[in-house]
Amino acid sequence: MPYGGEPYRPDGGPYGGDQSPSPSRRGRGPLIAVVAVVVLLAVAGGAYWFLARSDDPATPVAAPTGSAGVGEPSADVTEPAGPVPSAAAPESSADPRFVKVGQCVRNDGAAGGKPKLLISGCAAKSYEVLRRIDGATSGERDAEAKCAKVEGYTNWYFFDSELDTLDFVLCLKQR
Repeated sequence: MPYGGEPYRPDGGPYGGDQSPSPSRRGRGPLIAVVAVVVLLAVAGGAYWFLARSDDPATPVAAPTGSAGVGEPSADVTEPAGPVPSAAAPESSADPRFVKVGQCVRNDGAAGGKPKLLISGCAAKSYEVLRRIDGATSGERDAEAKCAKVEGYTNWYFFDSELDTLDFVLCLKQR
């Protein structure tokens, strides 16, 4: 080959190989960052939902009035244990949310602890429901004021949840 001739090209290209730049590829960094943020938000949202759901939003409380002179006042009435189920329980449930006027409840809570009411037969040391007041309640004073108008009551119980339509007050008479 004379000077100025074509050089040897094993691949047949003018530059001795495929020297053309490869198509530009974006790095995977932004994609990984987006996926990590989405996963983190999903985990945080799930944890918040679980913790918010497991907290008992209801604060049922019961107390005797001055006219109840037998036994320890805190052992008179109870609150539901555990979280409130999202679906309504059947009518045969022993949950005090379903108690009606004339039925009786008993306290299965520990003496001196939070009350735990269960619908029961009317026997000694049970409480007959004289009046049930459904609707928003603001606490102990409200329950006591509502039951003050009920003749013969000895104790009251209220269930106060975040959803006011689930709230109720029971005016009770110890048997």
